[in-house]
Amino acid sequence: MLALFASGVSAPAQETPTPGYVIARESVVPVRVSLIGRAVARNATQLRPQVGGTVTEILYRSGSRVEAGEPLFSIDPLTYEIAVSIAVAEHARAEADLHSAQSAFRRAEQLQGTTASRAMFEDAEANMLKARATLAESEANLTLARAQLEWTTVRAPISGIVGVPQVAVGDLVSQGQATVLAEIVQTDPVYVDLIEPYPTRMRIEARAARGEIELAQTPGLALHLADGRSTEGAGRLVSTSATVSATTGTRVLRFEMDNPAGIVAPGMFLHADLIVGDERAVLVPQRAAQRERDGTLFAWIARDGRAEKRQLSENGSHANAWVISDGVEAGEWILIDGLTNLREGDPVAPIPVEIDELGVVRDLASMQEPVAAN
Repeated sequence: MLALFASGVSAPAQETPTPGYVIARESVVPVRVSLIGRAVARNATQLRPQVGGTVTEILYRSGSRVEAGEPLFSIDPLTYEIAVSIAVAEHARAEADLHSAQSAFRRAEQLQGTTASRAMFEDAEANMLKARATLAESEANLTLARAQLEWTTVRAPISGIVGVPQVAVGDLVSQGQATVLAEIVQTDPVYVDLIEPYPTRMRIEARAARGEIELAQTPGLALHLADGRSTEGAGRLVSTSATVSATTGTRVLRFEMDNPAGIVAPGMFLHADLIVGDERAVLVPQRAAQRERDGTLFAWIARDGRAEKRQLSENGSHANAWVISDGVEAGEWILIDGLTNLREGDPVAPIPVEIDELGVVRDLASMQEPVAAN
């Protein structure tokens, strides 16, 4: 470099790259509200035995999915098998007693006409009614005995994911004990409870009243998971809090969403976008906009062959673009790249470009006819 100066040869000036431009276009974009929330199990059941006895077998694998009615535990059935046999015998005896009482009642009914026969008729009628009551009682006892025998096989009351058993084979369990056998959590579908600040809801409704946005009949839901995946359009609003929290100024929106793969686990915290409606807005590529030190968003516009700096009012983002409510109009040229040393009023001769979904800028000058300058 010293040799160049000594010989009077100056260093070549660095060329300023020619800026590109994209045309601002008006589009219909969804209005999104970012919320946080939590996944909640639709149903969660704690299994407890309905009969007492010794656990003889555990019939499932921990963490597996089970269907409603699937057997999970076996309790020694011997005591209840004997109880069923006794109940069957008592029921047979009650049927025989009723048959005998009915026969005696029919004979006494035929002998009516004397004082003695009247007393016999009344006794026979009373015995028949008692026999009927005894038979009904025996039927109820037999039904209960059979149910208790069935309860020695503990079945899943709901479909879901079953947890680790809290008892082992050989443990003695009792009816209604405090210790659960296991817990089943239903994960498909799953609830998502979102916390919505009520002032946010008021602003949305005010914009809708001014005609700036059109509210959706049913809001959509897009969940953003920790690994970068997103689920969109799977949620259904099922309930809204009737009151607003006096301490936080928020309300809870409960959504139900299908979760066949179990991606959303009950208890996990979630980030979500609530899609409340649509609006017409100008989209400015995020690559074409910059921020001042105070956070103000701005972009460079090519107007009458000169650069013009515009402050932008944005209402969030859509895809890889800012949603602009003020500062640029549809059809204007938005400059991209080559803007480092650009100043207000500098002459510019930009070339048309496009930005793909990955943010790559592509030259369109050779792919389309020239467009008249603004």
